[in-house]
Amino acid sequence: MDTPFKTRRSPPARGPHRYRLRVDGDDFFPAMVDAIESARERVLLEMYLCSSGALTTRFIDALCLTATRGVEVCVLLDDFGSLALSGGDRGRLLAHGVQLGMYNPLGLKRLHLSLFRNHRKLLAVDGRVAFVGGAGLTDDFDPRFAGDLAWHEVMLEIRGPCVSDWEQLFARTWARWHAYPLTLPAPRAGDHGPADGRVVGNSVLGGRSVMRSVIAAVKKSRRRVWITTAYFVPTLRLRRVLARAARNGVDVRLLLPGPKTDQPAVRHAGRRFYGRLLRSGVRIFEYEPRCLHAKYVICDDWGSVGSSNLDHWTLRWNLEANQVVTAPYTVAELAGLFAGDLAQAREWTLQEWQARGRWHRLMERLFGALDEWLMQLSYMRDVREADKALRRGIHALPASNPASRAR
Repeated sequence: MDTPFKTRRSPPARGPHRYRLRVDGDDFFPAMVDAIESARERVLLEMYLCSSGALTTRFIDALCLTATRGVEVCVLLDDFGSLALSGGDRGRLLAHGVQLGMYNPLGLKRLHLSLFRNHRKLLAVDGRVAFVGGAGLTDDFDPRFAGDLAWHEVMLEIRGPCVSDWEQLFARTWARWHAYPLTLPAPRAGDHGPADGRVVGNSVLGGRSVMRSVIAAVKKSRRRVWITTAYFVPTLRLRRVLARAARNGVDVRLLLPGPKTDQPAVRHAGRRFYGRLLRSGVRIFEYEPRCLHAKYVICDDWGSVGSSNLDHWTLRWNLEANQVVTAPYTVAELAGLFAGDLAQAREWTLQEWQARGRWHRLMERLFGALDEWLMQLSYMRDVREADKALRRGIHALPASNPASRAR
């Protein structure tokens, strides 16, 4: 298989691209299904969350129909994230010729590997178009099924040379978790024009490359650092560079989940850092209308959209990947989205934060302590050895049928 990923480094910046920012499931899901149904050569789908329901049924229908036309269809799901995908749905995919791989299967003999997950979200079709962001295949993301309570999410539609890089990133992970040989054409060369995009991600554990790219962009920023993230438990290094940027006069704003969140424990763990950040001049907003699940960063005229939440889990446990964007119109679109969401968010002042109630303080201490314990666990030697074992993928596992577990 031809691949540019001879090392663990991300590929270089390339371009030009045509980007389209798609906001919320009633915008991006129909476009993704249309792309699947129009495929002629291959469909590569990589997801963390995937549960049986109306939305997933639509995707399965499209994937099965496409596979029966002779198109190569490969689906890679995280085994933990797809616990709610029924055995019937798995069996239907396999029966129609879809190649289904499961990342890091759960099991008692592999309990020490359970925290390592594939958190990436990608659909790539024919080397022509890719969709990347934070969405999962659950009804929660689609206003057509969840109504006004649908999670707020963003996906980026990409057309251009970086689509090949996304395919190659998928292929490298796929080779570890499925025996089906996926062969891709040589990476597409960019046309003459600006290098306005780059894939940042690893095919081995940890989102360090995403975190490094964001920290580097924050350090270079002179005007603004605007971050939207669904789960904010920042590393010490990220907290320091954000605080330093704010003290240097950069407009640093964080848009974070409010009370409507699917992970209240993570919210409490991250809120313990609010005070120090507010004292440094960082502005903190909590989105109130519904569950915020979007993940993107704007640093001056640089943007990043993808699966990474910029938290400890991203850094240590998860496979992650983001698309870096420097196309001015797309960065402007992201900034417009950010500004619109801020209008629906509550801003915390330092005085208000210091006056918060005892219950909130208790929750911050409790879940903050749990977060600290998990981080210490990530540095233990046996987990590092587990990391090495996990990289061997399917070659270290007994043969199994992804459809065998009806859930």
